[in-house]
Amino acid sequence: MNSAHKDQGEEADLARLEAALARLGADPRAFPDVDAMASALGVGAIKLKDLFREHLHLQPAAYLQQVRIHAACARLVAGPADLPDLAFAVGFASASAFLQAFRRQTGLSPDAYRTLLGAEAFSLPLPSGLRVADVLRFHGRDPLSLSEQVAGLGLRKAFLCEGQPSVLSLDFGEEVVRVRLEGATGPLAMAQAHEAALRLLGWHGDPVAFEGAHPELARGREGLRVLLTLDPFEALVWAILGQQVNLAFAYALRRDLIRLAGRPAAGGLIAHPDVGAIAALDGMQLQALRFSRRKAEYLLNAATAVAQRRLKLEDLHTATATNQALLALRGCGPWTAQYVLMRGFGYRDGVPVGDAGLTLALQRWFQLETRPDAPETLRLMAPFAPHRSLATFHLWASLKGVPA
Repeated sequence: MNSAHKDQGEEADLARLEAALARLGADPRAFPDVDAMASALGVGAIKLKDLFREHLHLQPAAYLQQVRIHAACARLVAGPADLPDLAFAVGFASASAFLQAFRRQTGLSPDAYRTLLGAEAFSLPLPSGLRVADVLRFHGRDPLSLSEQVAGLGLRKAFLCEGQPSVLSLDFGEEVVRVRLEGATGPLAMAQAHEAALRLLGWHGDPVAFEGAHPELARGREGLRVLLTLDPFEALVWAILGQQVNLAFAYALRRDLIRLAGRPAAGGLIAHPDVGAIAALDGMQLQALRFSRRKAEYLLNAATAVAQRRLKLEDLHTATATNQALLALRGCGPWTAQYVLMRGFGYRDGVPVGDAGLTLALQRWFQLETRPDAPETLRLMAPFAPHRSLATFHLWASLKGVPA
């Protein structure tokens, strides 16, 4: 098969996969099991696993479970539901399998999740081996931040919750983290607070498989996870701000942007501006804050593309399609796109090619005479697949501090 036919075949596979995942998102019972999904795509089970590994960095069964539990949470938010009926409605064959999967995905039983929807606070068990000090250090890496604040064993994060400036507080104990929401109220707000807490904790990034496969790189940092931004757009903004500047200046630009376009929340914090607030700015406002003309242009172009739905960050179902959409943005190169995939979406096999910290860490880890270029970076990172996002974080951390 020549390369043109191969590329066409790969694009056709991706299109069919995206269509199947869209169908599953609309109806979690669309495919009773992995074999049914494979049949719908016209492939065998092994080929389906290969497609999922390449395009979603997950096993098909794990993805099915995520979609079904997400649908169950949405139904609980919408109103009362009998749990056995709910389990069947979202595609589980038994109530026991549903309960196990629900707790694994959310940290709570369905009854506890239903209870939090009417509360202002709830508790989550800490993920096994979570490095709490690293979590706090990471989220507090800019001590002058206007939207995050770390004090002792507590983290406060300002964000727009159901459109209202709110503050999510995480107070860490030995076995649980106490989560509280100030600002927005109601079931939808509490569901968003729960999802936000999971993202800040890197809940879905269990490192056990990576640590078993690469114990030498993980040694001394067991439990390290990729911690996510509260939404993909926040990750995109940070990636654009961080292009071609040092971290200290990127932090300063972020503070200035939040001060300019964010909304005040409780306790003196300011919520990160949303798409509309940034799209409404003009380049001169940003340049007055020391943004370069090009950086201001890239940021405003990205915000406008999302606001006008030309870039649909939430509607794409695979890492590959999302990467392609991001690369189509002016000013969004491979480093920016891969960073957003890792920290905005939680995809597990990203490589931010061109990252200065990553190339330095690779040079030291492999004892190279010079830093690797882009092709060499990909070659050196290949053995860490399908966990290259976490490998990247370990390599960053090997420099004594996880940047960005």
